[in-house]
Amino acid sequence: MNTRWRHDVSLAPHTAWRVGGVARRLCTVRTREEFLAALADLAPEEPLLVLGLGSNLLVRDGGFGGAVIVTRGMKALAREGTKVTAEAGVPCPSLARRLVPWGLAGGEFLAGIPGTVGGALRMNAGCFGSETWAWVEEVETVDRSGTLRRRRAAEVATGYRSVGVDESEYFLGANFVFDRGPSEAVRARLETFLARRRESQPLTEPNAGSVFLNPPGDHAGRLIEEAGLKGRAVGGARVSERHANFIVTRRGARAQDVEDLIRLVQETVFARSGVRLVTEVRMVGEGLCRAVA
Repeated sequence: MNTRWRHDVSLAPHTAWRVGGVARRLCTVRTREEFLAALADLAPEEPLLVLGLGSNLLVRDGGFGGAVIVTRGMKALAREGTKVTAEAGVPCPSLARRLVPWGLAGGEFLAGIPGTVGGALRMNAGCFGSETWAWVEEVETVDRSGTLRRRRAAEVATGYRSVGVDESEYFLGANFVFDRGPSEAVRARLETFLARRRESQPLTEPNAGSVFLNPPGDHAGRLIEEAGLKGRAVGGARVSERHANFIVTRRGARAQDVEDLIRLVQETVFARSGVRLVTEVRMVGEGLCRAVA
């Protein structure tokens, strides 16, 4: 199977913040078989980034000097009773919507996750009081060598935004088991979550979702707002006035603006409250060299 690689590809259009440098090479896969073929094309020491919708990710302005496999074409979705099989590239909101006509409840919260199933599995994404792995029955992964593994959820240790699967393995998909529920009730709950998301998140501006993990017993957004940082900007990046745990960007923003603003928020919150905020966002790639005055 031939893999269609493109070279020197800007990653900005592939990320939710719409910032970042170029990848040395990139391909978009549509099937599990294409994913495996792309892995087989890699040189042993070549850096690899597997990318879904590009949320929860900051690519630095210097770009990524390796291969990028984009999985958002892997959208196979099937149902058998209460079991739903979803490939890694299925957008979480799409999965949530498909549950409505199927009369399956419990996954409505997925409508609030701005990423793919693969990303949600990697970080145990959650919102509205629910987390991804609470509904997982089994996952399938593959490593750089092409070795496939299946794991039952009971075999994997999970916690708040953490999953006990090594970073060297990549999620191909999962089987979920949801509850049965009347479609009308599922739809109503889904619409309630969507309305809450529209009211509380800056959906009309580029953002990568929540930037910081919530510290134990508190909320990052509350600490950031208390520190007077809503609306604070660095270059083309700004702390959202709608939700302080979101950073939004405007046209012309750089990844460095976002990273500098993240550091400013961390330093300010620590000086104010003594709490060290930890990023939920993953940062990859190289920064640009700055001129020395």
